[in-house]
Amino acid sequence: MKLLRTIALDPSDTFVFDVPAEPGEWAVSGAFRFCDQDPATLGGKARAALRGGFLGVQSWGWSTLVQIVPATEADRRTLVDLLAAQLIDRLGAPDIATARAAAEEEIVFAQSLCTHPISSLIAVHRTTAHGEIRETFRRLQLREGQGHGRAFSFMEIENDAEPDGDLNLVDLSRELRRR
Repeated sequence: MKLLRTIALDPSDTFVFDVPAEPGEWAVSGAFRFCDQDPATLGGKARAALRGGFLGVQSWGWSTLVQIVPATEADRRTLVDLLAAQLIDRLGAPDIATARAAAEEEIVFAQSLCTHPISSLIAVHRTTAHGEIRETFRRLQLREGQGHGRAFSFMEIENDAEPDGDLNLVDLSRELRRR
């Protein structure tokens, strides 16, 4: 079985997001965090999380990238329990059964993103239209002979039908620092 963990290749998440995820924590898409918000009213860092963040389940923070990692059934059960508890504590889920069902659904979706080899990195890009959030995911592949130590040693590959030519993290970080 495979699941997603947050990964930080550089310190950029600490200034892109209000609450950055801790590297190595379990992750889910996290789009549900925006279901009751009007995207047009979101400011800088919240907008950055909507556009390109994965939710770290433990910290409730955001990560630009996640890594596909091997996991056990015990890891999955722990993740379901943790996410269900967060849904009750942070979002007011009415009871544990409802929270567990929602957590299971999120984790099944996260697992559906794990079709690539172990250690692959995944990025998300979200857009909104007509009250709906649309997510596209990309796998980042290491260049031959590179390790995960450097953020710019990657190249995008496979099924990137809609590359986002408008998203520029350098410009985004400058914009956020000016605010």
